[in-house]
Amino acid sequence: MSTSSGPRGRHLASSPFKPKVELPIENFETGDLVSHDSYGVGRVVGIEADAVSVDFRDQTVRVSSPYRKMTKL
Repeated sequence: MSTSSGPRGRHLASSPFKPKVELPIENFETGDLVSHDSYGVGRVVGIEADAVSVDFRDQTVRVSSPYRKMTKL
């Protein structure tokens, strides 16, 4: 038995299950105050194409996109 992780088919209107909703990826700028589920409150100090660096006072952490555990304050 094999499983495929290929593209999913379209959602059928008669399906009892709701389609997955893709949340938009939040954009951050240098200086933004953020809250992270694991690290707490910090400030964005660097921006890359697919990640941001956040200073949480005791450490600076590189957080990769899609930033699901981080919100802008």
